[in-house]
Amino acid sequence: MRQVFLITYNRMIQKITTANKQLFSSFTAPDIEQIDRALAIVGLIPDDPHYHRPKGVDAAAILMDFNVDLKTILAAILSDPRLADLNPQPDITQQFGKKVAALVKDVNWLNKLAVYSPEVTRQPNQAEILCRMLLSMTQDVRAVLIKLAYRLRRLRNLAKESYEVRHFISMETLDIYAPIANRLGIHQLKWELEDMAFRYLEPQAYLQIAKSLANTRIQRENCINGFIDLLRKTLGEEGIKAEVYGRPKHLYSIWKKMQRKQLDIDELYDLLAVRVIVDSLTNCYAVLGMVHGLWQYIPKEFDDYIANPKENGYQSLHTVILDAQGNRIEVQIRTRDMHSFAELGVAAHWSYKEGGKHNAAIEKSIASLRKLLEVKDNDEALVEEFKKELFYDRVYVLTPAGKLIDLVRGSTPLDFAYAVHTEIGHRCRGAKINGRIAPLTYRLKSGDRVEILTAKTGGPNHNWINPNLGYLKSSRAISKVKSWFKSQNQAQNIATGKAILDKEIQRLGLKMINLDELARHFKQPSIDALLEAIGRSDINNRQLSAYFKIPELEAPFPKVKPKKPLTKSVVYVDGINNVLTSFARCCNPVQEDDIIGYISHKKGITVHRKSCKNILTLGPDKQAQLIAVKWGEKRTSYAVPVVIQAFSAQNLLTDITQILAQAKIHILNAALETHPDFSAILNLTIQIENTHQLSQVLNKINQLPNIIDVKRKI
Repeated sequence: MRQVFLITYNRMIQKITTANKQLFSSFTAPDIEQIDRALAIVGLIPDDPHYHRPKGVDAAAILMDFNVDLKTILAAILSDPRLADLNPQPDITQQFGKKVAALVKDVNWLNKLAVYSPEVTRQPNQAEILCRMLLSMTQDVRAVLIKLAYRLRRLRNLAKESYEVRHFISMETLDIYAPIANRLGIHQLKWELEDMAFRYLEPQAYLQIAKSLANTRIQRENCINGFIDLLRKTLGEEGIKAEVYGRPKHLYSIWKKMQRKQLDIDELYDLLAVRVIVDSLTNCYAVLGMVHGLWQYIPKEFDDYIANPKENGYQSLHTVILDAQGNRIEVQIRTRDMHSFAELGVAAHWSYKEGGKHNAAIEKSIASLRKLLEVKDNDEALVEEFKKELFYDRVYVLTPAGKLIDLVRGSTPLDFAYAVHTEIGHRCRGAKINGRIAPLTYRLKSGDRVEILTAKTGGPNHNWINPNLGYLKSSRAISKVKSWFKSQNQAQNIATGKAILDKEIQRLGLKMINLDELARHFKQPSIDALLEAIGRSDINNRQLSAYFKIPELEAPFPKVKPKKPLTKSVVYVDGINNVLTSFARCCNPVQEDDIIGYISHKKGITVHRKSCKNILTLGPDKQAQLIAVKWGEKRTSYAVPVVIQAFSAQNLLTDITQILAQAKIHILNAALETHPDFSAILNLTIQIENTHQLSQVLNKINQLPNIIDVKRKI
């Protein structure tokens, strides 16, 4: 077994010492020792003659042709799926470092990922979204390169598999992995992936095209050789150094063109192609002028991808000429650096390891590819830039049927529901994430499988568009909710608006407000128009809070002044001081509440809130025991019960106590109830000084994303 790995290892070393020696000049003796240690680890895996899946050393051998760095080679070897069966597991972090271990983890995740479904993926945009999801979920772009190497090796071994496996793997390759290779600019890998998958999916078409090309090979070679000889002679006369050679047309690209143009292979006129590689950008255009001077060219076939690079960073000049026999020949002209990037894509960068030679042209190509990349001196910084650029602002989640939904980062299950269908969003009442109940404010992550729980009837909740509560992220979903409220009848909107305003006034602990003044502030012609606007959510809770001058989340809590001993009573009884008073526990009045006194035979005067239900339901025979009272000047604190509803008990007490500690408010009592749907109710008794302080802290608590509702318990 060890001999097999030594043979592969020696082949890898041979590659380093021949054509790619300059690119791998920084592979030192310690680097080679690390490769040997990695090979020794996988060499411990028992040999299984029936195992047809790719091995780590096979993927590493493929990657040696792509000029990758040492970490990528090590990660390819150590991500061998068979290592999972080893006991004990090797400590990759300890032996090879955190970066290699992280790469191995990403590759193992990609190797185990099973989200492809031909029926779903071939729906409009689904393949593109799946490609984006795979790229966005990978922390290091080199993991994708390794996965592509594993896939290529899988295709090379595919003849041993069943028809069903060959068909599935080939479809997945054409739909997902070849487009990813193209996205990363690795055309050398893309072409082989496509041709091999095409061979298994369309064997008759593959053989027909291959046979036709073989039959015309001599004729095509003579035509190409004549073109190359004349061009080389002219280049030599002009003193321009260049490589000129025929470029093979790939079978899958020929077949796609036949399908697109509805032509037989004999009717295709652009099967002849030549590539010219020069040393400088200036020489690219010099050669182009030379080619157009020697042969007639077709203007509509000319493309300048140097001035206007493709989205994946590809740069080259393309033109099509007619030779003396009327044959069309495609000519590609590019610099060596452009050619390196065209063939190897992002892999070309890692041929310059940390501290090694820096290649500005390759960096420029990568900058075109990603638009954000800055010149870096080490591969780790480049990885971070890729991590930010590769669809970092998006998340890609799945429906229960496996369809992918593309959402803005920070989206919630509600955003997902509205992205699937507006009615599903309107009737959404809950969500399951990966099979478990989750709050509607849960922040979705790429790869999550989301199931929406709906009611048969009903509509959105006004809380969904409250920006403080975190139910919705996308403006599209918010707009749909607002449109729903606008579509409701005027009377219902007015009633809803009144309920919202009353609740907000009560929640903030405010006294009576001037509705006419409020309507004028929001430029509404009447109170009804104001209430209707609130009911339609054109005016939201944040705007109301701002009008009432309730501090926002960022506003600091007021400093609590130390209590000073005063001689005056907290409560005046009809203008008389120093009367025995106590506060009713049924309503817990707080300074600035409207209060009234009740004469008790044993406790003196008990102070109630005027809105207390015990006062409002007092019998006629007890009315005579009521007495007018008012607040005095003495500062003191009061025990106030508060009830908090939350989506989840997780971190609830921690979040609440942090807010209360910041406000220097003491908790006198706390009781937490949890429910089967994971929601929670927290009953608190807190010590506050006045309604203003209470309103502030309730407002702060309500802005936590986990909170459903918070209010003073009456």
